[in-house]
Amino acid sequence: MVTEIYQVTDRFPKEEILGLTSRIRRAAVSVPSNIAEGVADRTTQQFSNFLFNAIGSLNEIDTQLELA
Repeated sequence: MVTEIYQVTDRFPKEEILGLTSRIRRAAVSVPSNIAEGVADRTTQQFSNFLFNAIGSLNEIDTQLELA
């Protein structure tokens, strides 16, 4: 998903680099990062919190792509 997000946002207007492009890319990288961090020696509750953060980033991406 991250690779595809970078490909899609690469076609955004250059004036959006500091706006939507940056926000969407950060949110996309956040998804697998939260999952990976949650897996590392965490309790079930802690892992669940990291998964909720990943879901939040996915919702953020969805909204921002609609705006774009």
